[in-house]
Parts: sequence; structure tokens; C-alpha cells
Amino acid sequence: MADPIPPARHIGEEVAVVTTCLVDQLRPDIGDTVLRLLRGHGYRPIRVRGAMCCGQPAWNTGLTSSARRVARPTLAAVAGTTGPVVVPSGSCATMMREFWPDLFRNTPEEALAIAVARRVTELSAFLARQAVPQRDGVGAERVAYHDSCHMLRELGIREAPRRLLAASGVDVVDIAGAELCCGFGGTFAVKLPEISIAMADEKLDAVVAAGVRRVVGCDYSCLLHLQGRAERRGLDIETVHLAEVLESA
Repeated sequence: MADPIPPARHIGEEVAVVTTCLVDQLRPDIGDTVLRLLRGHGYRPIRVRGAMCCGQPAWNTGLTSSARRVARPTLAAVAGTTGPVVVPSGSCATMMREFWPDLFRNTPEEALAIAVARRVTELSAFLARQAVPQRDGVGAERVAYHDSCHMLRELGIREAPRRLLAASGVDVVDIAGAELCCGFGGTFAVKLPEISIAMADEKLDAVVAAGVRRVVGCDYSCLLHLQGRAERRGLDIETVHLAEVLESA
């Protein structure tokens, strides 16, 4: 599956960043890392103030009106920016880019949702549009990369994060079932906890079998789920967001 190719980069380009509500509430330092990372790549990142939830949990549950009510303030906040909109989450980027036009169909915000959706790009796809200096891979850190479902299947992004990691001197180790769901799935983990746990265990068992202890991903929700299960099982596994690895490489 080929990654989408974003437009060419402009030096000093202003970028609107939606750090996502989950990151803002539980790991705001990841949001700060994303801003520093983009700044280091020559962009002028602006954190979108007033952005809250994208509405995905309610949308996936079939509660369209609730999803619209939750997402409306975020749409308004993003619409007040110009230029690319970068989201450090495949699932939230998917909701905004692919499903906001449907969510706001036949409402006064429909045209606005369509216009904003066209500007949304997931972080790794955005960074991969420019040449990244290659670093020496000798003695590189070995990590497993987790493909989050929305990012892989809805946005078609697979190679961009791997290219960025490799260019930063990180050795991405192939794991069995890399494309399989981690079991989080938002409300899925709440509705079907036994299945969710089994899916997380399958992913973690593959990481252990590969002989690595760090799992890198682009969705904090997946990483949170896997980290919690790893700790419950007493596994020496750490989950980290792609932005954190790229900044420290």
C-alpha cells in the first residue's frame, strides 16, 4: 500500500498542530515534542488553541449527533488557521481528513469541514515529504514499529514512519503480525475487554519474540493500551511515540 504524497515543503512554512485531546490530557509532553520537532525541521508550528476532541469515539459508536457536537469546536478552531494541519495521530487525522466531510454533511459547516479536511496530514507523512539526513546506523537502537489501524488502512501510511526511523539511525525490526490491531479500538476495548486483551497480548508476544524492548508508534492511544498491558504482565517493554524517538535520535 503506497503512502500518500503530500505537497512540496516550503521553508519557514506555518503549520497548525492539533496535538489531540488524549495527548493533551495524559501526555502533554508529546505535544511539546511535536512542536519542537517541527521547529527543528524548519517549520513554524502553531498549536491550535480551542481544539478538543475530533469526535471519533462517538462517530465509531454510531452517535453521529454527539460526534458532531463534540467535533464542532475543534473544526472551528482549526478553520481559524491557515496552511497545513499536522496531527500526530493516525486515528485523529483519519477522522478529520476522511470522515469530517461525512460528519458535517447537510449542515452549515459542511463546506468548512471539506476545506479543513483537505489540509490535514498525519505527522510522519508530513515530515517524510522532505529529504531527511541519513545517520550512521552502526550500533543503532533496535525497535519494533506498530502500525495503527486507521493510519494504515484509512490513510494508507506504512513506509513514512519507517523511513524516518531508518534515516535517524534506528533499526526497525520486523515483527510477526505488524499490521494487526493492538486491540484498543477506542470503545472496543471497553465493550469487549477480553478480546482486546488477547489482541494486545498477541502484539506484545510478537515484540518479545523479536527480541526488542521498545515499541514505536504514531498513535498514543495504541501505545497507552500496549504499555498498560505490558506492565500488567511484567514485561520489560516501553512504548514511545515516533516524535519522541525522532527528537532524541
